[in-house]
Amino acid sequence: MFPTKAYAAPAVSAPLAPFNFERRDLRPYDVLIDIAFCGVCHSDLHQVRDEWGGAQFPMVPGHEVVGRITQVGSEVKNFKVGDLAGVGCMVDSCRTCPSCQDGLEQYCETTGMVGTYGGTEPGTGRPTYGGYSNQLVVDEKYTLHISKKLDLARVAPLLCAGITTYSPLRQWQVGAGHRVGVMGLGGLGHMAVKIAVALGAEVTVLSTSPGKEADAKALGAHKFVVTKDEAQLASVRNYFDFILNTVSAPLDLAAYLGLLRRDGTMILLGVPPEAPQVHAFSLIGKRRRIAGSLIGGIAETQEMLDFCAEHNIMSDIELIDIKDINEAYERMLRGDVKYRFVIDLATL
Repeated sequence: MFPTKAYAAPAVSAPLAPFNFERRDLRPYDVLIDIAFCGVCHSDLHQVRDEWGGAQFPMVPGHEVVGRITQVGSEVKNFKVGDLAGVGCMVDSCRTCPSCQDGLEQYCETTGMVGTYGGTEPGTGRPTYGGYSNQLVVDEKYTLHISKKLDLARVAPLLCAGITTYSPLRQWQVGAGHRVGVMGLGGLGHMAVKIAVALGAEVTVLSTSPGKEADAKALGAHKFVVTKDEAQLASVRNYFDFILNTVSAPLDLAAYLGLLRRDGTMILLGVPPEAPQVHAFSLIGKRRRIAGSLIGGIAETQEMLDFCAEHNIMSDIELIDIKDINEAYERMLRGDVKYRFVIDLATL
């Protein structure tokens, strides 16, 4: 067993505090990662407050994990000691269902994917603890190669925010000639802009905040629309082929569905606290669609990391000490971050 230091939420809505536990011994196909950085995802906050239900405590959040491999199991083939490595939102799945066989482990149909935290370890029955810790034991099949070309701290959020936006853009084959709207310019939204631009699409940021226009343009967006301005909103009606909706707050989807062209698709990435309401006429009038997308499979996540290395795409981050995580959560609620907090685990 590997004695491990971490920060954990001991109970619902309780402040995170130091926590010690043990990682499992290495199995033949496991690697041990010395964690250097871990991104802070908004879902971490949802989970520690049990806003989605079913949370297990104590909880060690964190599923945007990057570091260096320090030990490997006897049968590990794809990694060696010293390699940079990453772990995203899952650490296992059933491996045999049709989705797992198709490389879409996030949609595992038998057991469901095993979350990097808040899940149950196959074989041991122990809870999974995430990346707000100094080390992680994980099967090499769910481990990702990280390029040395990129700033490691800025790579961490790619393991969730990056793949969450990359996967639908690839699924719908977005590229040159497409008009893409990005709703919200936060952790997900700023990655959606960078990746969609790199794929060759014309990208427009749709935001309630006029003050974000300069940031949107600096990230590569071609246009910016203040959605509270009726004239600006009217200028992009029936305009977009795709809208990536990264917003987790309640909002009127009908106003945004009207921005789609015939056969346009709105892809939901954010998870509002209440189910959105949509009138059928918002869809049937122009054969529009609402779809959803959940992170990506392991192979696609590796593809995304390689794509980002090729195009020099990284997250814009604020590096924090682990002791400041509770303050970071409060700032995240206020939208006071550009655009992702990342924990420096050397401070643990």
